[in-house]
Amino acid sequence: MKKALAFLVVFLLFANVYSQNKPAFWDDIQQFKTLNKENPPPKGAILLLGSSSFTYWRDVNSYFPGKTFVNRGFGGSTLTDLNFYSDELLKPYAPKQIIIYCGENDLAANENLKPREVFNRFKHFYAEIRKYYPEVPVAYVSMKMSPSREKLWPKYTVANAMIKKFMDRKENAEYIDITKAMNSAEGKIREDLFLEDRLHMKPEGYQIWKKVMEPYLK
Repeated sequence: MKKALAFLVVFLLFANVYSQNKPAFWDDIQQFKTLNKENPPPKGAILLLGSSSFTYWRDVNSYFPGKTFVNRGFGGSTLTDLNFYSDELLKPYAPKQIIIYCGENDLAANENLKPREVFNRFKHFYAEIRKYYPEVPVAYVSMKMSPSREKLWPKYTVANAMIKKFMDRKENAEYIDITKAMNSAEGKIREDLFLEDRLHMKPEGYQIWKKVMEPYLK
């Protein structure tokens, strides 16, 4: 009895420690696994991967009639997180195209981070994709210039340029530039496209994304 009780105490302590030390976004990934089990994702869909700009696009399928999307964006994530969970984010699916929006949070989370490190993180994730899907078209949506992160715009611009150059040299790869389309006629960021947090977009912002992205969709 004492041994059983001691075992139970140790088990509970271990479980408590584990729950407090779960990797970042562990619960999000477990939720994706549950969704996949309860409602298996269709083969041949367009797979969205990245941070909250995709997470908030819950009704993405309604923007593109005739296209099927599987949205696996999880808010707050970085390219480091996409690399950490690459197996879970890639293996369960058989997409006809993969579209990525990520990198904004990398630079926001660490003011000392250089654009080249963001680029290197993206290159690593691209290589992970190619392990599973050597020929599937991959597209990267450029980092938007969120008004709340104005001080990071120069770094976003440099990282975007690096990723564009990389994608332009790859087969079955596209760089989708949404930055210019979100500017006013005067070339300034349209703050009216953003929610009060000046970070996430209103439906009007996603309408612009739709127009820019549509020609690239498979």
